[in-house]
Amino acid sequence: MNQRQLFLRHVAQTSPAPLALEIVKAKGTVMEDRNGKKYLDLIAGISVCNVGHCNPRVLKAIRKQSEDYLHLLVYGEFVEAPQVQYARMIAKHMPESLNCVYFTNSGAEATEGAMKLAKRVTNRPEIIAFNQSYHGSTQGALSIIGDEYWRNAYRPLLPGILHLEYNDPAVIDRITERTACVIMETIQAERGVHAPLREWITAIRKRCTETGTLLIMDEIQTGFGRTGKLWGFEHFGVVPDVVLLGKALGGGMPLGAFVAGKQLMDAFTENPVLGHITTFGGHPVCCAAGLAAMEYLLDEELVASVNEKEVLFRQLLVHPRIQAVRSRGLLMAVVFDSFETNKKVIDRCIEKGVLTDWFLFAANCLRIAPPLTISKKEIRKACSILLEVLQEEVK
Repeated sequence: MNQRQLFLRHVAQTSPAPLALEIVKAKGTVMEDRNGKKYLDLIAGISVCNVGHCNPRVLKAIRKQSEDYLHLLVYGEFVEAPQVQYARMIAKHMPESLNCVYFTNSGAEATEGAMKLAKRVTNRPEIIAFNQSYHGSTQGALSIIGDEYWRNAYRPLLPGILHLEYNDPAVIDRITERTACVIMETIQAERGVHAPLREWITAIRKRCTETGTLLIMDEIQTGFGRTGKLWGFEHFGVVPDVVLLGKALGGGMPLGAFVAGKQLMDAFTENPVLGHITTFGGHPVCCAAGLAAMEYLLDEELVASVNEKEVLFRQLLVHPRIQAVRSRGLLMAVVFDSFETNKKVIDRCIEKGVLTDWFLFAANCLRIAPPLTISKKEIRKACSILLEVLQEEVK
């Protein structure tokens, strides 16, 4: 049996039709399959590889740390330099009130930890989340996911969850002294890139402060320069109480985190002791990789290049079949009339060596979220192939 057949037989499948590309190498913005065919990557592992695939500084950090030590003990017991130095780096580049980091294995686990923290700190039962938002697939994260199609198959889920409409002014009055937290994507990614109205998110921040409710902002996709600022919330002039991180956090290695003030995070230390615990969260190799990736991101001033690259994409992506392009930095949704059109375009682009995908709650939208290292030449090449495919569809 070949690798594809073994994959389909022995690796748990999440859809009836996986892409099943057999990639054997990846570097920068290019992946290569077993036959030597190259693919220009426009999705970066769903916003994971912000500093490119196999970034040399990340690989160097992985090699060094793997020679020193791997896993030592459950998270939080030993002083491990990669965790300490990365937490310090993240805190240095956050608002002053966000100065304490809890590392997890993934963004979904960061969501779980933050939900627990909100309930522990406030001693309240209610959580407000938003329709068409995505925060992960574990039971708690699934309880707040913004789509009944995915929730319904796994009921009963957590009680006390209110699913409200993003950007709806009526949300403000629903935040009360019963509300432990409001949890929201800074920019709704899987809906197809929808940003909040500045006055709306400002009002939410104000109401959370008035009621003692924690504002949790999910930066799992939008963090680390993806939107043209280091953190997405910087666009809107608000500071959350808790920030969720993941995806690009590990530089290509599995890593998540939630960030809060030290006083809030100390709620996990007693009543009960070990109020939140993880075995592999903050793995030293993952933290070393993530630290190297963040240092590269800042040293190479990649965030400053994002807006210019966004403008180039928008200038080039003009075609009668494209209904709109929604974007915030290099998180972009190309809107078509239907999923059927979008799927044809995606499949044909892959055949021509450009890898892209659709969005979970916006199946008619094509995803563009490449490594932030993508060059202008590569942007022109990707857009040229995409427009070529659209012309084929017209004919």
